[in-house]
Amino acid sequence: MEQAVEKVIIVEGKSDKKKVQEVINESVEIICTNGTIGLSKLDELIDMLYDKEVFVLFDSDDSGDKLRKQFKREFPEAKHIYIDRAYREVASAPDNHVATALLQANIQVHSKYLL
Repeated sequence: MEQAVEKVIIVEGKSDKKKVQEVINESVEIICTNGTIGLSKLDELIDMLYDKEVFVLFDSDDSGDKLRKQFKREFPEAKHIYIDRAYREVASAPDNHVATALLQANIQVHSKYLL
């Protein structure tokens, strides 16, 4: 039997990680960049994740945009999940909004967040 591809979501901070963990309903590794990531750290991450399905979920603000640009350049295989600019931060976005964004990326979420 073939091993399913592991999913990894990369977020900026601990509060983002906590929010995503609450909403998802499948085994997904969540990695924090803690706001910024150096090139050597990013290279290490890319090496570690080369055989996984990688998603990035960053805040809709300047630092999130900068990080997203860096990932698009250095790790083009990663899929980008966006939250509405109105909420700016993943951590402060409503659970149902985060759940819907994750669901659109084929990540299982708890159905209670989809009401």
